[in-house]
Amino acid sequence: MTGSSVVADQVRAGGGVQPPAPARRRRRGIGWAQRLEIAALSGPAILMFLGFVIFPVLMAGYYGFYKWKGFGRPTNFVGLDNYRTILQDSSFHEALLHNGLIVVLSLVLQGPIALALALLLNRRMRGRSIIRVLIFVPYVIAEVIVGTSWSLLLQTNGAVNGVLRSIGLDGLTQDWLANPKLAIWSLMLILTWKYIGFAVILFLAGMQNIPEELSEAAAVDGASYWQTQRRITLPLLGPTIRIWAFLSIIGALQLFDLVYIIWGQYVASTAGTSTMATYMVTEGRNAGNYGYGNAVAVVLFAISMIIALLYQRFVLRRDTQGALTEGR
Repeated sequence: MTGSSVVADQVRAGGGVQPPAPARRRRRGIGWAQRLEIAALSGPAILMFLGFVIFPVLMAGYYGFYKWKGFGRPTNFVGLDNYRTILQDSSFHEALLHNGLIVVLSLVLQGPIALALALLLNRRMRGRSIIRVLIFVPYVIAEVIVGTSWSLLLQTNGAVNGVLRSIGLDGLTQDWLANPKLAIWSLMLILTWKYIGFAVILFLAGMQNIPEELSEAAAVDGASYWQTQRRITLPLLGPTIRIWAFLSIIGALQLFDLVYIIWGQYVASTAGTSTMATYMVTEGRNAGNYGYGNAVAVVLFAISMIIALLYQRFVLRRDTQGALTEGR
C-alpha cells in the first residue's frame, strides 16, 4: 500500500491527516572540553572553600576533643569534657544570652530605621546622592577605627560626657562603657551606626526592581503615598528584607571585633557585652587552652548552622521555591 492510499483512507475515515510524530531529540551530554572548562573555572574556588572553610571546621572538631596548648601534636584526649564544660559554664550562658539580645535588638532597631531611610531616599529630593554616601560611609570604615573612635568618645572623660557638661547636663554623664545597664545599649548604638548603611543600600536596591507602573496605577486609583508603600512597596520588598534579616542574624551571632576592641577581654564580661566569640578567645587562646577554644568554635558553628537552616526552611522557603523553577 502506497503512502497516498494511506492518506486517502485516513481522510475517508474522517480522521484527517495525522502529521508524523516529531523525532525526539537526544539530550547531548557534556563533552570533555566543557568538563575541563568547568573544572578549570570552579576548581580554584572549590579548593579555596575546602582549604579555608571545610578543613578548619574539621580540625576544630578534632582539636575540641583534646586539652591542647596550641603547639605540637595533641595527646591529652578528654573526649566530651570540653563540651560539657561549655554547656555548664555560666559565662558561656551569659555570652549566649547577649548574642540573642543583640540579634533581637539588631532586627528591631536597624530594620525600621533603615526601611524609613530607604523610603525617604527613594524619593526625588535634593542632595539624595550625598545623603546616601554619608549613610553608607560608616559601613566601609574598618572595625578597628570604629571601635577605637567610639571607645574614646564614650569613656568617662570622653567627648560625649564633655558635650553634656558644656551644655549644663552634668546629671546625664555616665560611664557608658562600664555600666552593665548601659553598655549593651552603647554597643547597639555603635552597631546601628555602623551597619545601618548596608541595610539602606540593600533596601534601595530592592526598591529599584519594583515597577513604577504599580505605584502610578495605585495613584490613579486614589491611593495615598503611605497606602502605596504599605500595599505595594513593602510586600514586593519582602524577599530583600528577609535576606537582610538573615545576614543580620548571622552577623550578630558571630559578633567579635567591635566588642573585643572597645571592651577588651576582661571588661566585656563584667560590662554585660561579652559574646560567644569573645568568650572563645578569652577562654581559649588567652587562657592557653586551644582545645577548649576549638570546642567553643564548634558550638558556635553548630548554633549558627542550625539557625541558618531553620531560617532557610521556614522563612526563605517561598523565596527559594520561586527561584528554583527548573524541572517543574
